[in-house]
Amino acid sequence: MYHAVVARGGKPKLWFTAQHVDEVADTLDDLRLPAPDLWLVPQGTARNLEKPSQVPGWAMSVARSVLSQRKHLRQVLTEDGKPGLVVVHGDTFTTPYGSLIGRILGARVAHVEAGTRSGSLLSPLPEEANRRIAAHLVDIHFAPTPREVHNLRKVKGVVVDTGANTVIDALRLAEGTTPAVDDLPAEFGLVTLHRFELLQRPEKFREVLELLREASARLPLLYLVGAHERERLESLDLYRLFDEDRFILRPKLRYLGFLPVLTRAKFVVTDSGGLQEECAYLGVPCAIHRERTERHQGLGENILLTGMRTEPLREFLSDPESRRRPSALDKYQPSELIADTLSQLGYC
Repeated sequence: MYHAVVARGGKPKLWFTAQHVDEVADTLDDLRLPAPDLWLVPQGTARNLEKPSQVPGWAMSVARSVLSQRKHLRQVLTEDGKPGLVVVHGDTFTTPYGSLIGRILGARVAHVEAGTRSGSLLSPLPEEANRRIAAHLVDIHFAPTPREVHNLRKVKGVVVDTGANTVIDALRLAEGTTPAVDDLPAEFGLVTLHRFELLQRPEKFREVLELLREASARLPLLYLVGAHERERLESLDLYRLFDEDRFILRPKLRYLGFLPVLTRAKFVVTDSGGLQEECAYLGVPCAIHRERTERHQGLGENILLTGMRTEPLREFLSDPESRRRPSALDKYQPSELIADTLSQLGYC
């Protein structure tokens, strides 16, 4: 979306709340984006948010930065002579917080990926609460499908159906690139399990890994993990389930290194809502190991929601290929539609 806005004469600035720090440089590089114009947390003290207990301190640090610089930030928002606009994306803590910051600075606020709902305020937590709070602070809601448009029928502001999420534009960047893992099996399934909802329930985490270990006898499985997952594997004595040939453990990859691995995978087992969308657009068979999902792309087609139960997952693993669907990568251009809308509204 950044590139589409620039192509229309806009001069967007990247303001970084430092909710996730370690991967940001690689991700910006992958997406051909510049370094952040502004850190809303002092760069030298910024750390990844890995525990809920870290959130209050992070929020206070952001608040101090915004309040101390609010006059300058207001000037930056209008320095190109256009109305001030703050754009937030997704459902992290930064989404409602960024929306509130926009309001404090007197700007309008737009939300990309607006309107997704799971139907339960507590699941997934805190994402569902983040989305609902943001909906009451936003002026322009960019909703991925008619379903999300319907969810926003009672909110104030402009609601725009973008046809798909902007992740589909990022997926196109990865077409034809080489996987970043050199020793991939010829055929493999891909696993990413990282959410607090699962990792903080030892019996559920152990249960799904034991099932995946069993399934790896039929097809090798590649489990990509970050530091938090490694800590849980060690504390629960689960490293014993992995080996170098069948159930393979590797570090999490940067975004454009991960996408070609995804496109080569025979199937995916994950608890990531974002990965659910990517698989839906690619047509890759995917099991979402969660109790609920706020996203409905691909459900009942190539996507299975397990409800965090082993039997549906076991059934999926017995014949994932039957769920494969054609790719929809060429069907949607959400970033172009968003940039066109902002241009029509006078923001670029």
